[in-house]
Amino acid sequence: MAMRQTPLTCSGHTRPVVDLAFSGITPYGYFLISACKDGKPMLRQGDTGDWIGTFLGHKGAVWGATLNKEATKAATAAADFTAKVWDAVTGDEVLTLAHKHIVKSVNFTQDSNCLLTGGNDKVLRIYDLGKPEAEPQEIAGHTSAIKKALWCNNDQQILSAADDKTIRLWDKNTKEAVKSLSFDASVSSMEYIPDGEVLVITYGRTIAFYKAHSLDLIKTVDAPASIHSASLHPDKDFFVAGGDDFKLYKYDYTTKEEMESYKGHFGPIHCVRFSPDGELYASGSEDGTLRLWQTAVGKTYGLWKCVLPEELSSENSEVLYCPPAEIKA
Repeated sequence: MAMRQTPLTCSGHTRPVVDLAFSGITPYGYFLISACKDGKPMLRQGDTGDWIGTFLGHKGAVWGATLNKEATKAATAAADFTAKVWDAVTGDEVLTLAHKHIVKSVNFTQDSNCLLTGGNDKVLRIYDLGKPEAEPQEIAGHTSAIKKALWCNNDQQILSAADDKTIRLWDKNTKEAVKSLSFDASVSSMEYIPDGEVLVITYGRTIAFYKAHSLDLIKTVDAPASIHSASLHPDKDFFVAGGDDFKLYKYDYTTKEEMESYKGHFGPIHCVRFSPDGELYASGSEDGTLRLWQTAVGKTYGLWKCVLPEELSSENSEVLYCPPAEIKA
């Protein structure tokens, strides 16, 4: 029988959750960081949602958050005109990087030695974390606030999405735009998949997939509602998306058909990402919560447990699914 999707609810934030990111898989599992307008980004165990700690120091809404692959460093982007780098093991603040306006996006290079930032002053900045006193490299060209900036192509190029309704691909060394895409609406999110070099973007009701190196279109899918974020499964079998109607949609990547939709949040969904092992995806919402959803409903994983009929003492022969409890900070 079909089993009902039972998401894990992660409480603790007091304002809308606007960004989230997973680390890679480490010897200690994988981890999840969330950015929130309450100014208090949180670190959690990725597979269970268990709260580990809160990074305290920002004096305004936090718009962006990321972890390096090893989950030893975190970075946050905030409305207090700063980006901060943190020791993700101790929770200590390592660096404060002053900007001229609100910072919206932070992204580490693969070796964690450089940090890319972008925000409302329309300028991309590259900080050498080994030389914090040095001035950052700057790349200008966007005509409106930058929403997201990501390293790609082995950190030799940069992808940026801005409110000027463009996505641009930059050469890190020449600081010149190599390619650009223009849209009829502002891009609401951007995800880069290194394996296969796929770029996932959302704008309006559209989820679009591009080749990251060339910005050639692969395919587009139109959703029933305005979409704020989408994420492609590591195996590229399917993708999930969420937006204005509080629902999470799951689509077959090959056929583009809607497979399922789930409602659990009580506000628009701002961000969604698959875990590095693909077993779950996390969503962040206007309602102030993170929710973790199983990719394969009913599988025993993390705090989810499937109880098979032969394990039951009662005469009920149906498969029972034991949902996990709410996780609080």
